[in-house]
Amino acid sequence: MKKIVIALLMLSLSFTAIFAQGSSETTKSTVQENTPIEITFWHIFGDARGQWIEDRVQEFNNMQDKYHVTQENKGSYRDTLQASLLAYRQGSAPTLVHIAEAGSQVAYDSGIFKPISEIGAFDTSDYIEPVLNYYTINGKVNSIPFNSSSPVLYINTDMLVQAGYDRDWTPNTFSDVIESLEKAQAAGITDAKYTDGIHAWFFEELVAEQGGYMYNNGNGRDSRATEALLGGEAGLRVAQFYKDLSDKGLLAWTGKVEDWGGSDNIFTNEKAMYHMTSTGDINVISEGAKGKFDLNVGMLPIASGTKRNGTVIGGGSIWLTKGHTQEEMEGARDFILYMTNTDNMVSWHKLSGYYPVRKSSVEKLDSEGWFGSDSLQTVAFNQLLDTIPNKATAGALGGTVYDHRTYIEEALVKIINGEDVETAMNEAIVLTNAKIKEYNANF
Repeated sequence: MKKIVIALLMLSLSFTAIFAQGSSETTKSTVQENTPIEITFWHIFGDARGQWIEDRVQEFNNMQDKYHVTQENKGSYRDTLQASLLAYRQGSAPTLVHIAEAGSQVAYDSGIFKPISEIGAFDTSDYIEPVLNYYTINGKVNSIPFNSSSPVLYINTDMLVQAGYDRDWTPNTFSDVIESLEKAQAAGITDAKYTDGIHAWFFEELVAEQGGYMYNNGNGRDSRATEALLGGEAGLRVAQFYKDLSDKGLLAWTGKVEDWGGSDNIFTNEKAMYHMTSTGDINVISEGAKGKFDLNVGMLPIASGTKRNGTVIGGGSIWLTKGHTQEEMEGARDFILYMTNTDNMVSWHKLSGYYPVRKSSVEKLDSEGWFGSDSLQTVAFNQLLDTIPNKATAGALGGTVYDHRTYIEEALVKIINGEDVETAMNEAIVLTNAKIKEYNANF
């Protein structure tokens, strides 16, 4: 079978290394009679979420004796993807790999994963459509959605009230955010600021809300992306928002990019009035705010003069590596379908705040009254359900997503520190285009 060569560059925050690997499948030695078939699962979660996965593994192992599943936290998404690619080359790949949405094109191009929809019958009717669509490439469902999320705006409503607003008011536009922060500071609330982890995922989401594309060729959905757009005019408006916040002294950040925990701490320690981060952190934020201030959640702000378009699904999905027997692949499929069944997705959502990926899970949560009028989860679901299906909200598909995120984050830091918006963003486009050309040269 024709060899597939991938460019993957690993730097401090992105990776590019040359990866060459044949995609022909191998058959492992016959498993001895009565010996369970081993299924290995690499994922990114520690803390209570990692324990939740371990509990599902134990349940699956206890309910049948044909398969034995083991799980391992392999670190970040980038680390996990890189480790799986290297392990495949060495003939020791795990059966299942947890991969971020940003790594989908690289995973697809690598040739080491088998579309989950090719392992026997696979009923997709119960999956939330915008979630499943992200992982559908060239008409095939390649992986099983697991932890799906989008960002929302967390609000310290005590500060909001002190600034003269109703407790349930939420900003709709970038201008609303800035104006309300200025009013709060004028009222003597010096810590009334905006914070996020300075992650390009947020940038992409704010671009998608305006209908902007990160790449040409329909955001990489019509055909392979060959040029970086990074949102075009929509991207410039997002970058200007960060500049305005910084210039007006309304931005609080740790000085580090992709600092999820640092920005959480700024907000929960009452050093910011607004915090943009994932719906998957809703329970973490709620616990951090408990006993300190009242919390509310709003939809993402949009640029003034634009219409709300919707958000892109973030998070991760589970991919199945090649090189395993049919029995191993079927066992891996059965485990991941068990882990993401209706009841387990209800449990997962309540624990983590990630969207349950199944319609039946949403229906069960609704029947339990989970989405009451006072539920912080309601806003996140409305934001998802109100999303307009199009190529902007389908999300950028390309082999250089990790690279362009690094360049956007570097540009945002320059902009926060005073550099011209267009200059910084144009530099990010030039750098991304060079990576796209390098990556596509392998295909």
